[in-house]
Amino acid sequence: MMKPSLLLYIHGFNSSPQSLKANVMKTFCEQSRPDIKVITPQISCFPEDAKQLLLDIVEQYKDDYQIGLVGSSLGGYMSTWLNSLYGFSAVVVNPAVRPYELLQDYLGEQTNPYTNETYTLQQKHVEQLRSLDVVTLTDPADFWLLQQEGDEVLDYRQAVDKFSESKQTVEKGGDHSFVGFDRYPEQIINFLGL
Repeated sequence: MMKPSLLLYIHGFNSSPQSLKANVMKTFCEQSRPDIKVITPQISCFPEDAKQLLLDIVEQYKDDYQIGLVGSSLGGYMSTWLNSLYGFSAVVVNPAVRPYELLQDYLGEQTNPYTNETYTLQQKHVEQLRSLDVVTLTDPADFWLLQQEGDEVLDYRQAVDKFSESKQTVEKGGDHSFVGFDRYPEQIINFLGL
């Protein structure tokens, strides 16, 4: 018997389940694929907590559901890490490839604009993030990269290089939020096989 489908949406750094892309995926599934269970957890700003939350969710559902991942920015990095453990297919949207380099610039006090949570990012958190790095993709065919060259936060070429053997859609212009993401939910669900 086929397992029911579960979509796990993993948002980025200083984001939330209320982000536009998370809502696009939720709304599409509610309207067109109500059979898909959608989970959009609030990911902790601290890598160890984020890691544990994701592992808890996966362990809770993996035996009963077919799981597909959508990860945006830092969520793309976490999706790549989960793929290395469980082999889930993942669509990564403007993903962070080496976030531990980028976050050096964010050490100190931070405020999440969605949740207004204030916290302090420390060097140890950057190292925790580095420990989740997947240097070589186990199976590049598991991934679809959605990338816009106009990303003002991340160097898009890092992702194009990292996912060079994966399916890629690279668009000129755009920005880190991925302009026009609402063109893709149906294709994403199809790619993930949900």
